Amino acid sequence: MPFRELNSSQLDNLKEISNIGMGHAATALSQMIDQTVYLQVPHVTITEISQVPEHLGGAEKMLVGITLQILGDARGSIMLLFPQSSAHHLLCSLLGQQEKGLVLNAMPASALKEVGNIMASASLPALGNLLNKTLIPSVPLLAYDMAGAVVDHVLIDLSQTGDLAMMVETDFTGDAN
Repeated sequence: MPFRELNSSQLDNLKEISNIGMGHAATALSQMIDQTVYLQVPHVTITEISQVPEHLGGAEKMLVGITLQILGDARGSIMLLFPQSSAHHLLCSLLGQQEKGLVLNAMPASALKEVGNIMASASLPALGNLLNKTLIPSVPLLAYDMAGAVVDHVLIDLSQTGDLAMMVETDFTGDAN
């Protein structure tokens, strides 16, 4: 069903499915960093592909993006986006380092990709069970750049099948926030 045809009840269902999947992801992240992780109920937005960078705070906003393809019975992409400061805070929790600024050499980049892999591996089966589909994440890719550049390749792929994007925004916080 095209995004344009979704009614408010169907959007609420998408939000609930996303909430369940993100709940599994929050639990996995909590175990990974050995801290309680809270999440806000996801906000589902259907928007024109061209407007996605603006919804992310502008095309020039620095972000870390972890992209995974959805394989199995349904196809698509998952992109986890972290503001620069959030990625830095997460890396400090993961690696036990308190460095100034965000430096993504091999170890921090690998750690963030593993976060993406674990979060996708936790959320996709939950979503798949509700949809009666097998959903499998691919190997994660990482980008650290301005929002426009980070989301560009996913939006180009998405534009091959339509002009709308579905964004699921979930804020994760911890005890230290």
